[in-house]
Formats: sequence, structure tokens, C-alpha cells
Amino acid sequence: MHTHVTRMLFGIALVVSLAVVGFATPQAAVIVYNGTLSGPAESPPNVSPGIGSAIVEVDAAAHTMRVYVTFSGLLGITTASHIHAATAVPGTGTAGVATTTPTFAGFPLNVTAGTYDNTLNMTLATSYNPAYVTAHGGNTTQAEADLFQAIAEGRAYLNVHSQSFPGGEIRAFLTPAPVPATTSTWGKVKSLYR
Repeated sequence: MHTHVTRMLFGIALVVSLAVVGFATPQAAVIVYNGTLSGPAESPPNVSPGIGSAIVEVDAAAHTMRVYVTFSGLLGITTASHIHAATAVPGTGTAGVATTTPTFAGFPLNVTAGTYDNTLNMTLATSYNPAYVTAHGGNTTQAEADLFQAIAEGRAYLNVHSQSFPGGEIRAFLTPAPVPATTSTWGKVKSLYR
């Protein structure tokens, strides 16, 4: 009888342990960054009434970066948009273009308002400015690591260029987004961004 109880308790402990390990196994976290685009945030600042928002989801495990941008009220029609990195100081300064040149593929051009939503495969050279890859080890592995690090440090910004402001009409430095979340009955947190 004692052996039977011991085996049963061992079995229960094993099931509970596996369940806990299954729930505790770390999954690749998608880190969300955002920013509010404006003319005064450009360098040099400008008087554009244009506004916008950017959400960038970095998934280092999947090697992807989702870029969502919405903007309106630009004085000029759009000519390009991309992420620049890395500035010398977080939240200020300028840097070269890190992502696709001359603009994100499929970004709405020749408009004063629009929306963009695309996921970049960061293992592909086409997701970067070739000069950025060259300056960062000559390969996409190092370029990805350096870009994700620059974003995490607040030394990367997204901007929208226009005919009226060729150097950039509106921009925003990317900062960690507050994570709205809900908790399931099992205590696992689920992001509302996905």
C-alpha cells in the first residue's frame, strides 16, 4: 500500500512539475516601442502641423521587426520614411538611415496622410540601408543586433520625409511602450498588441 501511495504521489508531483515547467518556459518576448511624430521633434525642429504615431515591435527570436506608422497633416507630400540609428545620445541628435532605402517598401508616397504596416525580415539585406550593414560588420546578423540595441537604448528614431522638408518633416525617437496586458486564469500575461 505504501508503495502504491508513493508512486501516486510521485506521479502527481511529476505532472505538476511538468505543468509548471511548461508554463514557466520563457518564450521569445516581442518588445514594443512607440513614439509620437511631430515637426518640433525633428532636427532641426520645424513648424509642420503634421502629426503621427509609430509602433515598432522587435522580435529578436523570430528576427523580425514590425513597423506601424500613421500620420496626417503634413505640409508636403511624402517622399520617404525609415528608421535612423544610432545617435550619440539617446533622444537627441541625428544618425544615418539604418533600414531600407530610399524608403520602407510599400510606404505611402506622394500623400500628406496615410498608414503603413509591414513586418521586416531582419535576416534579409533588403531590410537595411546597405551602408548600415557595411558599417556594422558587413552582415545582417551584426546589423540586426546593433539596430535592436540602438532602439532599446533610445538612440533610434523613425521619421517621415516630405517634399517640403527633405531632411524629415516629422519624427519620433522610439521608446519602450507601456504594455497593456490582461491576465488569464492561469496567471499568464498576454500582450494586447498581438
